[in-house]
Amino acid sequence: MTLLITVFAAVICTAIWYRTAQKSEMMVGVLCWMFWGASIMWFVDAVFEYAELKAEYFTPALEDLINDAFLGLSVVALGLVIWLVVLLIKDPKGVVKKALFKKK
Repeated sequence: MTLLITVFAAVICTAIWYRTAQKSEMMVGVLCWMFWGASIMWFVDAVFEYAELKAEYFTPALEDLINDAFLGLSVVALGLVIWLVVLLIKDPKGVVKKALFKKK
């Protein structure tokens, strides 16, 4: 479930990045790299878990599915928070700089 959620986030993010690649004002590429990296990490985890459990891998308990879903959503939320922090630090449009140094 974690893999599925992060792959969906990565695909959606990549589609948004591809659509706005010419402008690149919102630094969506950073978000894409984070989500694809998380997807690769969860894929490797799934491969090793499948090697250990074999057929049992495809019949998880409901509790495990819910835990994996919460973990996947947490990973996506953390990725979005990190992206927002990077966006605010880099400030590609200068919005934060204008707000901080605005003369009254």
